[in-house]
Amino acid sequence: MEFYQRIREQREDRDLNQTDIGKKTGMSQRKISRLENNDTQPTTEEIKIFCKLYNLSADYMLGLIDEPRPLH
Repeated sequence: MEFYQRIREQREDRDLNQTDIGKKTGMSQRKISRLENNDTQPTTEEIKIFCKLYNLSADYMLGLIDEPRPLH
């Protein structure tokens, strides 16, 4: 699974909408939509933001491993 799929999956698992995530991350709903639809690639900073938001490792969020691992 790729980053764009992981961020959508994590958002939906938490019953949040894109506007909710935008408020938590400081990104617009449109930016969240573009990331979730793979219309744009995330910056390194955006990857960090989502890892911290969901408390998941970058390896998991980027699809390098299949088992979720917390940051700490």
